[in-house]
Amino acid sequence: MNYTISQLKIFLKVVKHGSVTKAADELHLTQPAVSIQLKNFQKNFTYALTEIINKKLFVTDFGKEIALAAENIISELETINYKSIGYNNVLSGKLKISIISTGKYIMPFFLADFLQQHSSIDLELDVTNKAKVVNSLEKNEIDFALVSILPENIQIKKVDLMENKLMLVGNKKTAQILQQQKFNLDTIPLIYREIGSGTRQTMEQFIQKNKLQAKKKITLTSNEAVKQAIIAGMGVSIMPIIGIKNELASGKLEVIPIKGLPIVTTWSLIWLKEKKLSAIAQAYIDFLKLHKERISEVHFSMNI
Repeated sequence: MNYTISQLKIFLKVVKHGSVTKAADELHLTQPAVSIQLKNFQKNFTYALTEIINKKLFVTDFGKEIALAAENIISELETINYKSIGYNNVLSGKLKISIISTGKYIMPFFLADFLQQHSSIDLELDVTNKAKVVNSLEKNEIDFALVSILPENIQIKKVDLMENKLMLVGNKKTAQILQQQKFNLDTIPLIYREIGSGTRQTMEQFIQKNKLQAKKKITLTSNEAVKQAIIAGMGVSIMPIIGIKNELASGKLEVIPIKGLPIVTTWSLIWLKEKKLSAIAQAYIDFLKLHKERISEVHFSMNI
């Protein structure tokens, strides 16, 4: 056997994405460079790690076993590095957080100072929809999850960070039309996030509670896509204000006043009740409890 740590990491990225091109993009390498390293890694084994069928890459069963072993090797190496740093009384290791997509507008501000204070901490931040966030939490794959609606049937602990306000928004023209029609949504499409999104869940509950009728529906898979669709005049949507404050300030979007809005939820960092927090995770919780009000006031103080 004559393989390198770099080859192990490259192979794991290829397995993760099922694509040499995507692995190269994430690693900031060229596709030929990744292909060469993958080929050299393959030379260590009699059986194939991957195979190409109809121009698509598949990982063989043997390859999956090697990938699992590679993950363990990389994990042990990281542990050695972190322990070495730890002997110098420096907080080190990984902090794994999964956040709902809208959370990308706030989470970096609640992380920046902490990571600057502890430069030896490696952050893994996964941005996805609520369903996947909760799934990662249930599987104990992460330290924390950031949500705006607490998951049901899971015993958790939490730190509340700040309010999350959702309002009906449209561009100037669409807002005027909707107000003239007394909020009749028969002709103005309602734009939804995908199934599994916390924003969609909140929006559907509001529509059902207020018995609103929307004949035309559009479904998009990210807040950014919803925002751009509204700006273009494709329809209206109930959105978290935190993600559109710049567009509101510039006049690209307008809040449409309607009874029952805003909907106010809470951004909360949550973790499994029975989870034994690492030293890093506990330090982060202590940091948030001490600084969350200051961070919220400095970065998110606005009147809507």
